[in-house]
Amino acid sequence: MTLKLILIGIGFWFFFEGAIYAVAPEFMRRMADYLSRMPGREIALAGIGSAAIGAILIVIAVRWL
Repeated sequence: MTLKLILIGIGFWFFFEGAIYAVAPEFMRRMADYLSRMPGREIALAGIGSAAIGAILIVIAVRWL
């Protein structure tokens, strides 16, 4: 994996996260309020699930595309 590819991935991450806040700020505010009331364990499990899906997508992209 090259530095260029890593920077492109990080750039896409910032772009999409910023776009969500720009397009739907009230939705993001409600999500932040919802997350503040969730138990930490549920948030951690959601994070682990999201990381696992991301890792699987990376493996698929690197090996088969």
